[in-house]
Amino acid sequence: MKNKVILLFSLFMLLQNSVAQTNKNIFPDGTPIPNWFLDASKIALKSLGKQYVITDFGAKKNSTAIQTIAIQKTIDQAAKNGGGVVVIPKGTFFSGALFFKPKTHLYVSEGAILKGSNNIADYTKQASRMEGQNLDYFVALVNAYGVDGFSISGKGTIDGNGLKYWEAFWERRKENPKCTNLEVSRPRLVFIWNSNNVQLQDVKLHNAGFWTSHYYKCNNVKIIDLHIYSPYKPVKAPSTDAIDIDACSNVLIKGCYMSVNDDAIALKGGKGPWADKDPLNGENTNILIENCEFGFCHAALTSGSEAIHNKNILMRNCIVNEATRLLWLKMRPDTPQKYEYITLENIKGQAHSLIYVKPWTQFFDMQDRKDTPVSYSENITLKNIDLKCDVFFDIAINQYVKLKNFTFENLNVETKNAAIDKSIVNGFTLKNVKVNNALVE
Repeated sequence: MKNKVILLFSLFMLLQNSVAQTNKNIFPDGTPIPNWFLDASKIALKSLGKQYVITDFGAKKNSTAIQTIAIQKTIDQAAKNGGGVVVIPKGTFFSGALFFKPKTHLYVSEGAILKGSNNIADYTKQASRMEGQNLDYFVALVNAYGVDGFSISGKGTIDGNGLKYWEAFWERRKENPKCTNLEVSRPRLVFIWNSNNVQLQDVKLHNAGFWTSHYYKCNNVKIIDLHIYSPYKPVKAPSTDAIDIDACSNVLIKGCYMSVNDDAIALKGGKGPWADKDPLNGENTNILIENCEFGFCHAALTSGSEAIHNKNILMRNCIVNEATRLLWLKMRPDTPQKYEYITLENIKGQAHSLIYVKPWTQFFDMQDRKDTPVSYSENITLKNIDLKCDVFFDIAINQYVKLKNFTFENLNVETKNAAIDKSIVNGFTLKNVKVNNALVE
């Protein structure tokens, strides 16, 4: 009898552990997280095929001359021979825009720096995607258009050499305080378009001229153990978003450090009164962010400002320092939006605002639409969060923004402003929420 009791107890505990594990690995809408997301194994250099070292094709180490021709020649030769990995060896190599082709990869060796030219003439202007619209714009330093299986790896650095671009932007902003981001010609650091099964690992992405890494219409993207940095002083690096996810599905962001003078992770997908009808736009679904650390940034996680639908976004087990906001829901009044099933859990650190939800009116344009689109944020959960902040509940909306089913659970918040207005959310659940050591009900 005793053995039966022990067996039953063991089976019960096993079942409980199984349920706990299952609950741990579900997306916010309750669907299981596929095993693909749980595999953060690294790509080995030897698995990428033949190695094409750029110095074997004429690239000069530590030269101040632009090496674009020699490096692109290396990429083209690898593609011509059926694929392989382009290796940046130890040393500094200046380059303009590079275009990777099917079955090619980039490996930046430890001690290597692939450094972008600070002359915009070294970046062609062609069909591209910026700020939620398809347009002709300057390409990035590293580009992959339709390169399934593309990878960037190695422990070296891709440096955008952005100071000249930053200074030009701020000079223009002095001339015209209302100037847009696109008025000053600046290149991104990495742009990957319409590519599936992509992996970036270990590299340092520093000093971008514009957005640091941008992924548009990609599926199955893994971004693992990157160090992403652009300064906010003494010269601010404007609009250097660390990771821009733009109409993508199945994205894993794991073990990354991000400190930039804009949003760290921004979920984009289109803007404008008819954005949800445009096939060039799209939703972001199934995004897992875990074990990351955030330095200075305008927000650790942002929906918008150019986004139409973000669903199943899970950010967990992260540390936040110097963030202006932990979660920012940019409600753009000229764009129909739906942000749903977004969960942040197991977060520690400090920020100015815990959650920030307000109309985003920068560069507002209703075009010829007469009625104002209504936007929604639903099923938003903040759970197991220990945070010091200036403002606890930084939310102010109008009649065109609908908030529904917010859950705050197991929050321990120390703040200068503890005010909360639960009435602006239709269905607001608070469980064990302590603000300045007082239980909020």
